[in-house]
Amino acid sequence: MEIQTPTATVLIVDDAPSNLAILTESLRAEFDVRIATSGAEALRLVDESPPDLILLDILMPDMDGYEVCRRLKTHPVTRHIPVIFLTAKGDVADETMGLAIGAVDYIIKPVSIPIVQARVRAHVELKRRGDLLETLSMRDGLTGIPNRRRFDDSLERAWRQALRSGTPLSLVMADIDCFKAYNDTYGHMAGDECLRAVARTMAGVLKRPGDLAARFGGEEFVMVLEDTALSGALYLAESVREAVEALGMENKGSWVGDVVTVTLGAACTVPAPGQSPEALLGLADRKLYEAKQAGRNRILGAKAI
Repeated sequence: MEIQTPTATVLIVDDAPSNLAILTESLRAEFDVRIATSGAEALRLVDESPPDLILLDILMPDMDGYEVCRRLKTHPVTRHIPVIFLTAKGDVADETMGLAIGAVDYIIKPVSIPIVQARVRAHVELKRRGDLLETLSMRDGLTGIPNRRRFDDSLERAWRQALRSGTPLSLVMADIDCFKAYNDTYGHMAGDECLRAVARTMAGVLKRPGDLAARFGGEEFVMVLEDTALSGALYLAESVREAVEALGMENKGSWVGDVVTVTLGAACTVPAPGQSPEALLGLADRKLYEAKQAGRNRILGAKAI
């Protein structure tokens, strides 16, 4: 069965309605086209849903294209979006500046529509290949679920979204109980399969597209739960705990029980200016530690104040 590649999204930023109309008409057959008439509107749209490529005018009244590009390139979430300048500023110095601040291409108006189409296709394809490599680099090689790097990026993105919307954000950290004893008893190949089984189980509990289960390191895992109160995080954590125990993987080396179990710590907050996602992660880690100290194969959670 042929795999369908999602339609790439192109954001056109120009304060001239005629330019927007011409460019939209020329690209909409191949791409999902969105438009913005100012730099501020462009940044807002990118923040809400990052496009695959941006066609950006330079001469705009409120914020010029150079400044828009600078802001995009200084943020980790948007810095990889290719920007093509479309502008009447044709001096070598202008083009040099545009490329120096991070644009991938520079097209001088009046534009040739076939040239614009060809360059957009080329840069979208380059980004698609880069995204594929990025995806592979963010997947844990052993378990197949997202790795620590992907978790860090997802937490940052989820934090910003929750800060904008005023919604709760929860984290759940999990640790396989007595995993060293499991490795010592059954060998490292069996230990690897144990890690894979727990990873599959944790990922399977999550149903919403925005939620994430990742390998944090060693035998530790973490979940990012957007728009989720502490009660919801505890419910999902208990679902994971029960599902892992129900796998029935024998662990004779465990002093917790006869099968593989996990201990979990949950933390929740509604992000506010001046706070950091690292503090939420630290709270989840503390609750995990307390749950271990209390006997393992259990969950403890807290809401940040």
